[in-house]
Amino acid sequence: MSLLPAQRAAWLVVLAGGVAALQVGKLPPALPALQAELGLTLLQSGFLLSMVQLAGMGLAVFMGLWADGAGLQRSMLRGLCLLALASGLGGFATSVPALLALRAIEGLGFLLVALPAPALIRRLVPPAQLPGMLGVWGAYMPTGTALALLAGPLFIPAWGWAAWWWLFAAVSLLMALAVWRSVPADQVAHAAQAARAAGPRLRSTLSAPGPWLVALTFGMYSGQWLSVVGFLPSIYTAAGLSGLQLGLLTALAAAANIVGNMASGRLLQRGLAPRATLWLGFGAMALGSTVAFAPFTEAHPWLRFVGVLLFSGMGGLVPGTLFSLAVRLAPGEQQVATTVGWVQQLSALGQFIGPPAVAAVAAHAGGWHLTPLVTLGCCGVGAVLAWAAGRLHPQAQSRP
Repeated sequence: MSLLPAQRAAWLVVLAGGVAALQVGKLPPALPALQAELGLTLLQSGFLLSMVQLAGMGLAVFMGLWADGAGLQRSMLRGLCLLALASGLGGFATSVPALLALRAIEGLGFLLVALPAPALIRRLVPPAQLPGMLGVWGAYMPTGTALALLAGPLFIPAWGWAAWWWLFAAVSLLMALAVWRSVPADQVAHAAQAARAAGPRLRSTLSAPGPWLVALTFGMYSGQWLSVVGFLPSIYTAAGLSGLQLGLLTALAAAANIVGNMASGRLLQRGLAPRATLWLGFGAMALGSTVAFAPFTEAHPWLRFVGVLLFSGMGGLVPGTLFSLAVRLAPGEQQVATTVGWVQQLSALGQFIGPPAVAAVAAHAGGWHLTPLVTLGCCGVGAVLAWAAGRLHPQAQSRP
């Protein structure tokens, strides 16, 4: 059965999100090459991983408001063009500070693409198809990351990290062209009305406890996930892996997260409380990270990889559930997009702090065996926040 133009446009929006996620995921497989060519230290690698979250850490909620006012399709176009520009210039970078600055610009482009996407999808698909389509959207980040992690170890040794950057600049430009041609632009009256309502919408969102609890919980999840998955190529390279084997292992770790995201929707539909799925996800992340990095598994590399899969796969229950809670705990219908922006902002804060924290602990300890200290702390705080969110709203404990 052929898709209607609006439905095709919705799938194109999801694809654009995947392209933006590729820009985030392109860095981990390039870290060994950057360390060899530019003398990148472990701590600098951590900041380079997290720098893409700088814009989200400070501006996500405001960018969400701005996207409503400027136009959702226009925001996505500008984001893709900004990603293309920063990635193209990044291929010419010869110093770590230049890469850090351009990585921050890529973070701004990523926000401009990702924040308006759910609202665009809601506008383009029939109401009966919206839950399924938003479930597909929820997997855009691990999907893009997994593809980059799979292709990077094969591409970079042959063509170099600079060509890797230029490749994604070209992909982003092509995606911008496709969005411009196929995704309908916003009506001027709608955009102007959204801009006038920005102030009250922001105030009501930030004065309610629900968005704060969901956003803080997301930060506890995202910081540790990026820390573990982002450093896997470096960890496995140090262990002697390379090429296809390195790409497959790191891509599988990221792709496992897709399964958890999809499963969260099924579990919620069958009546499992959101608080329970969050506890299950955080508990699995705590166990998985312990198995993956604890000294007692050092002689069993495949057991460690099973721990990574458990960490990432079952951990995918957390973001899938939190997207549902963000809608239900928003102050009102008109505050959903702003609530998602606030969730993105604190998620970015977690991703900004997490990798340097894990890198600092690893550098101090002389290895990765103390990484569970960071992940277990994040899981414990996340579980408490999940309990508070469940108490805040009775509907958060019942079937969606």
